[in-house]
Amino acid sequence: MFDKILIANRGEIACRVIKTARRMGIKTVAVYSEADAGALHVEMADEAVAIGPAPSAQSYLVADRIVEACLKTGAQAVHPGYGFLSEKAEFCEKLKKAGITFIGPDVHAIGAMGDKIESKKLAKAAGVSTVPGYLGVIKDEAEAASIAREIGYPVMIKASAGGGGKGMRVAWNDAEARDGFRSASNEARSSFADDRVFIEKYIQEPRHIEIQVLADTHGNCVYLGERECSIQRRHQKVIEEAPSPFLDPQTRKAMGEQAVALAKAVQYRSAGTVEFIVGPDKSFYFLEMNTRLQVEHPVTEEVTGLDLVELMIRVAAGERLPFGQEDVKLNGWSIEARVYAEDPTRNFLPAIGRVTRYRPPAEGKRADGSRVRVDTGVYEGGEISMYYDPMIAKLITWGPDRATATRAMGEALDGFVIRGAGHNISFLAALMGLERFGEGRLSTNLIAEEFPDGFHGITPEADTLRRLLAVALMAERRVAERDAMISGQATGQLRRSLEGWVARTGGVNHPGSVMPVDGGADVRLDDRTMAVRTGWELGDLLWTGTVDGVPMTVQIERKGTRWVLFHGGAELSVQVLTPRAGDLAALMPVKLPPDMSKFLLSPMPGLLVSVVVAEGEEVKAGQELAVVEAMKMENILRAESDGRVKKVHAAKGASLAVDEKIIEFE
Repeated sequence: MFDKILIANRGEIACRVIKTARRMGIKTVAVYSEADAGALHVEMADEAVAIGPAPSAQSYLVADRIVEACLKTGAQAVHPGYGFLSEKAEFCEKLKKAGITFIGPDVHAIGAMGDKIESKKLAKAAGVSTVPGYLGVIKDEAEAASIAREIGYPVMIKASAGGGGKGMRVAWNDAEARDGFRSASNEARSSFADDRVFIEKYIQEPRHIEIQVLADTHGNCVYLGERECSIQRRHQKVIEEAPSPFLDPQTRKAMGEQAVALAKAVQYRSAGTVEFIVGPDKSFYFLEMNTRLQVEHPVTEEVTGLDLVELMIRVAAGERLPFGQEDVKLNGWSIEARVYAEDPTRNFLPAIGRVTRYRPPAEGKRADGSRVRVDTGVYEGGEISMYYDPMIAKLITWGPDRATATRAMGEALDGFVIRGAGHNISFLAALMGLERFGEGRLSTNLIAEEFPDGFHGITPEADTLRRLLAVALMAERRVAERDAMISGQATGQLRRSLEGWVARTGGVNHPGSVMPVDGGADVRLDDRTMAVRTGWELGDLLWTGTVDGVPMTVQIERKGTRWVLFHGGAELSVQVLTPRAGDLAALMPVKLPPDMSKFLLSPMPGLLVSVVVAEGEEVKAGQELAVVEAMKMENILRAESDGRVKKVHAAKGASLAVDEKIIEFE
């Protein structure tokens, strides 16, 4: 077994590998860019080596610097995590020449399967069912549009070396094929230093289901069940689960055996994933093979009881798999939600910044038998950088059945406190509450179909609204009791301040009063009395307790004269006022935001890659105006209507803040 390994990655996956290595008694070496000098993985590792500037192309993607760090520290092996150099055959070659073990498949398997174009050719030659498409090298935009027409729209344009949703576009016509080819090529060049793309038929209403395989160097290869990864946005997975609510044992076995056959065809070793597109009739097509650990590997670990990182390390050290296919049993259900620094109400644009408060839900077993796990590389006071993927954490739950795992996920999301950087927890909680999710009716189009106009938050149901208002009223009573302890107040001030209130939200006044009792309060709201029981104290960001016997976890915070509450994906702003103040508040005019319709504003913090119009130029609706790059993704900004450019406020290369002016129209 190795004495010391280096993790050629950052963020949550680097921390994840360090935890397993530490449990195995193996020392660890972290590498970091200038932007990650204070990162959690650097603090957790036994040693850390600086490898360059913030951009990944100058640090985490420079193989020679990783090799140098290994030689400098005496690391005998490298775990690549996912992304960056994890599927680069040239990186493996350099490690091999330096006498360093790569914790992953060998060069042959990576070359054959890590390249999406080559893997499809190999799969097709092996008789594996594949999606119709064109696997040759595409010269330019015109050829891309021509090939797409031959295949038949819609088509998927994908980077050969891609992953994580980068370098992928769906095109429905020639114009989109040309734009998609250009953007996919640029993103692939920026993220993977490889601008090759291919085109294949886009299967409508598909499910994305993948098989986890594991192989050693002694000819043993097994599959560890499947993961349902159909809930995606911009081809980026959002929610994953194991097993799939769609597959039957026969289909699972057929997909698993095909995945193993493919792995054996390339003499695969280590952990890998064979991805399939699955149709409504359970027909399945090979999509690609990821020759690395997947982001969503924890759900497989939770239902199999295996540590995939440990097994990867043991296989790399030459050990045999300690079990066979007949020993693999799937126990219970596991769900993973990816918590990102992004604003779901602004089309999921990156929302970088410093994390001023970070309180993940408690890990471990819960009263109902479920479990909660949090994989993260973030800490309170840390910063979400614009240079890398904006993941904050992976929240994983396990339950004896799907309903229990889903309920545990919803409650864990309610209790996940993040402040400073924007995040998508409200969106994730809303997904958990969808009737369609609960029934397991999933497809890769679910998000687009359920939120066709984008996500703009959800409105709590009537019963949930009443319970949240009761919580706000009880919290206001606690404030009034504290304020009444201030000396020098007029006689009877406490009695007058507690006699009656209105809870105002959404422009509606709800009359209410609060009567303290042991363990909480009885709250009367709209002529109905509710039993509110809690041990909550003023200042706590998490309110936990019951309202009329219903268990609730509510994030609660006082902002000025308002209480802001978050529960079940809904955010509620409540003012608790005297009846007279409530009547006057109803008369107050609504302050409208300024009209910015004549400006093109940057929708996110990022780099202005290009401005393709000039002052005085006429523009048409839908015309490309500028390109902003953030989190390694290119975002094309287009004109919403016809007009004329009055002034260009920002030049190519500018670093933009959210809502910074780029172009002004007449």
